[in-house]
Amino acid sequence: MRTLAERGQVQEAALPVSLAALGVVFGDIGTSPIYGFKACFAGPYSTSPSAADIYGVVSLIVWALTITVSIKYVSVIMRADNHGEGGILALLALLRGGRSPSTMPPGLKLVIGLGLFGAALLYGDGVITPAISVLSAVEGLGVATPELAHLAVPLSVGILFALFAVQRFGTARVGGVFGPVMLIWFVAIAVAGARSIVASPEIFAALSPWYGIQFFLRHGLSGIAVLGAVVLAVTGAEALYADMGFFGKRPIRMAWFGVVFPALLLNYAGQGALMLRDKNALANPFFLLAPRGLLYPYVALATVATIVASQALISGVFALTNQSILLGYMPRIEVRHTDAQAQQVYMPGANWVLMIACLLLVVTFRSSTALGAAYGIAVSGTMAMTTVLFYAIARTRWKWSRLRAGTVAGFFLVVDCAFAGANTLKVAHGGWVPLAIAVVLWTLMTTWASGREALLAIRRREGTPLDEFFARLKSSRVTRTPGTAVFLTSHVEGAPRVLTRQVELTHALPKHVVIVTIAFEEVPTVDETERLEIQSLGHGLFRVTAHYGFLEEPHLPQLLNQCRQIGIPVDLRETTYYLNGERLVLAPDRNPLRRWRKELFRFLARNSRSAPDFFDIPPNQVVELGSQVII
Repeated sequence: MRTLAERGQVQEAALPVSLAALGVVFGDIGTSPIYGFKACFAGPYSTSPSAADIYGVVSLIVWALTITVSIKYVSVIMRADNHGEGGILALLALLRGGRSPSTMPPGLKLVIGLGLFGAALLYGDGVITPAISVLSAVEGLGVATPELAHLAVPLSVGILFALFAVQRFGTARVGGVFGPVMLIWFVAIAVAGARSIVASPEIFAALSPWYGIQFFLRHGLSGIAVLGAVVLAVTGAEALYADMGFFGKRPIRMAWFGVVFPALLLNYAGQGALMLRDKNALANPFFLLAPRGLLYPYVALATVATIVASQALISGVFALTNQSILLGYMPRIEVRHTDAQAQQVYMPGANWVLMIACLLLVVTFRSSTALGAAYGIAVSGTMAMTTVLFYAIARTRWKWSRLRAGTVAGFFLVVDCAFAGANTLKVAHGGWVPLAIAVVLWTLMTTWASGREALLAIRRREGTPLDEFFARLKSSRVTRTPGTAVFLTSHVEGAPRVLTRQVELTHALPKHVVIVTIAFEEVPTVDETERLEIQSLGHGLFRVTAHYGFLEEPHLPQLLNQCRQIGIPVDLRETTYYLNGERLVLAPDRNPLRRWRKELFRFLARNSRSAPDFFDIPPNQVVELGSQVII
């Protein structure tokens, strides 16, 4: 048992982390009040601004936050962590357990496929969130000065362009101010909401779930359409889970229940109270909560807050892509580390694709209300997939009974499916955008994963048993030359093809040979004591298997330096790295779908980042032996 003093020290240590979490974890959900409440009363599937419906919408938002965020994510889903890491890919890695798709039972394959689609949906969220957040904040200028309303789109384009342009410099320096900025933001929206509630305290009645139930009783099935707008209030809930590894469960929970949740409740209730008094406030209830004299500072603060939220999401997309690469779901692309600890990454290709997509959305939809019609389907889809994965984890890892796991997951899935069903109505009004992005990304991820597995199987078949290889060395009179040769291979049995081909072509082999296999495990990080497996094969050959987690990146020279310290005779200045340069050739296939997927895999492989760049190998020490592989 901890003493009171020890508990106080833990609490005090968690407070700075909770403050930092405000700027990274809660930026998206924290800026949702700017457009979320208004979307329920504006757009193709909105409701009337009658008093009864205002009470109903406030009640639905309050209970969406309570059930989806407070109960589902903060209290339950965050328990399903992969060695402290959260997020849908961390769940997938935990569920996969190191098994390849060929060894998985059909049911697990299906669940993994659904989880991958949920991860792909996050990219759709990543495209829309910066666009709708910044555009909704800048639209506040039109409330302060109607003559400036036409500047919302060009200003949003300029802000987003600048935001993506500075990504290459990294955001570690300004990241320290994110937390304090968002703390000011949450205090400001809480105070604005509280002022309105004081004028109309009867809005407190909307905290009762009965008003939400009455809303559906009154509107029937047509009332479900409003859930497509209500879900905007819980966008960013997945970030709570995905960022758990950076901040820990306790600081995130403290920030949610101590600051974010109360501030959101006050603001949404305040917007409802304002509309009870003035139906004309429907034009922009969020900004009309602010005192007239403080409207310009309020708009400025909202713009800064949405930039913070957008930055956090952009960084999240980079991190998600990096995890996908290391888990084998995406080809290698250029990754730059923008801080000394290598905790923050920048991906030029992903950055500019994301920027172009965001700018296209702004200039195409031109208002946050129109963008709201496209938003939500990715969020609700990902939440449903997370629930499915949670059920699988509860059954397979925690050994919960079907009744227990089904009851908990079933309750959450009913809510998730209600949101997802409501959002299907948005498909024709722009909801197809995140769906199209998700389908493209899911196709790329599954094609790369399956193609990579097939290629690994071919490499294993082409490997030569060690006894046979050593017999060749003796019979062929292979000359042993000074120096060290490093052969990089993806499998851990026998002599890799690149080694046997080098001997066949040159009839020579350096005195010291190191066969290196990089193995990515289904955990975030690997302890340094478990990093290396070293096996002496005889004849001056060593096999090194280096284990890395999906949050780590290998650096081969650094790895060989560790081997040298252990006792392997490696001189990095006289080391030559041998790689297999494969040219993929398509085998005849009458099935057009399979052939199309093979073509896509070959294209991805051809444009993947080279092994020397990915493993940080000095390019002037690399020898690449070309070969053809029929797939």
